[in-house]
Amino acid sequence: MARRTFFSFHYQPDVSRAWVVRNSWVTKVAQGERNDAGFFDSSVFEASKKESDDALKRFLREGLKNTTVTCVLVGAETSLRRWVRYEIFRSFMRGNGLLAVRIHNIGSLHSPTSAIGHNPFQSLAFTVNHNTLEFKEFKTTGWQSASDVGTMPLNDVAYDLEGRTNHTFSCLFPIYDWTVDNGYDNLGAWIETAAKKAKK
Repeated sequence: MARRTFFSFHYQPDVSRAWVVRNSWVTKVAQGERNDAGFFDSSVFEASKKESDDALKRFLREGLKNTTVTCVLVGAETSLRRWVRYEIFRSFMRGNGLLAVRIHNIGSLHSPTSAIGHNPFQSLAFTVNHNTLEFKEFKTTGWQSASDVGTMPLNDVAYDLEGRTNHTFSCLFPIYDWTVDNGYDNLGAWIETAAKKAKK
């Protein structure tokens, strides 16, 4: 089954690398059946930086509608981007399957490769407080509450936390490498695994 997938990435330095991943389905389509690729691309392009924070949040929430999986494409600075973090948090709140794929080894128009980036799932965390799940993020001053999203009811969490009450997202969601792990052939399977983990 092809999954409607939202691709989250740092636009300016990584758009050409992200394009390679997001369009990998093109050469896999047999007789017009895009399902062969294992996913449909439901990404949104970066909104105007002149938009207000509230407008950007609405734009991104709309982009996530009707998606079942969010795939974070990780370049050198992706984990630091506020709106990538917001997309990950909102994907968690929606119950989307989540995964990350390193794309630093994909050549771009500006450089053959880039530096390996930090796993964004290691910079985001959750804490269970009674019947509420609180979101946290790591910034230069340390761990703090994620002010862009706040909290959610514990009963609405789609994932099996396996008894964890305080941990980073990396304990729940995997990260792959597009080049080392042969993303061209395996992306569809990775997306399917993420969807099933979220009970989609």
